[in-house]
Amino acid sequence: MSADFSALHEPLVEWVYDRTRADPLGGVPITEFGQSHSLTENQTYQLLQFCKGQRLLDDRHTTHDGPEANLTPRGLEWMEERRRRRADPAARAAAARKGLLVWLWHRKHDDILLPAVADVLHDPLSLFEGERLTDRDIDRASAYLSAKGLIKGDRNASSDGPVQAEITAEGEDCVDNYQGDIGAYERRNTGGNTTFHIGQNTGNIAANSRDFTLNATTHSGVDLAQVVMAARALRQAVPILGLPEDDAAEVTQLATRIEEEATSTNPDPSLLQRWRTQAVAILSSPVVSGALSSVLATYLGVVLPELPAGG
Repeated sequence: MSADFSALHEPLVEWVYDRTRADPLGGVPITEFGQSHSLTENQTYQLLQFCKGQRLLDDRHTTHDGPEANLTPRGLEWMEERRRRRADPAARAAAARKGLLVWLWHRKHDDILLPAVADVLHDPLSLFEGERLTDRDIDRASAYLSAKGLIKGDRNASSDGPVQAEITAEGEDCVDNYQGDIGAYERRNTGGNTTFHIGQNTGNIAANSRDFTLNATTHSGVDLAQVVMAARALRQAVPILGLPEDDAAEVTQLATRIEEEATSTNPDPSLLQRWRTQAVAILSSPVVSGALSSVLATYLGVVLPELPAGG
């Protein structure tokens, strides 16, 4: 029997995380996890090696008694970020809306009329950061999609949204052309030559102001006040950048982390550099269009220039 390591590696990392809270980088035997997923001992070893290749787990505690796994620093950071995302109600709501809309698209193309929306909870599309969404999450998503005209169906007295629904032509358009990204679909007709002004010391962006002013200057050091302003401008700009939902959530998190690190007692330049690089990579990706993303990418590069070699 073959094992799907790509599907099992995230659950394993979380399983190890849950069992090493007292010693986050300590080791824990994983034979029990393998058995619960019908893996042989050899497959459990292979799964651990897969996670090691992803740099999320290590096997330094493994002995002849069986495989033991420990989180790497990267794995610990990944789990903490995942838990933060999971606790974000806005990100959770966005995942429920997109998951339900895409699921109803598939049901229509399978010629299934007015399926029960709660049945999405049996599908991987109802997973958010490895955790199953709830009936309440799906009901709220159903109400939202119905209000936007993306689905239609029948309600009952105890529900906010349709309990049986089908996707509308508008909903199909959203999935077909925008991959179910509702924000991008709603911004599709937004045009014009909008200019932006980033206010000094605030990071506030004023749309349609007379000009765009970049108030940062390059110098040998890093002006942390400028970094904070750039992070705030980035976070405020996310709703108007037209990013896919996952990228929008990641950019928001990166902006928050940059601001928190820049205002900490002892900021780590390497962390600021890494998060800036990740944010710029998203802003510069082919799926992002518009002048503001380029402006922000340049702005981040000015306030957080590359560290000198060996620095």
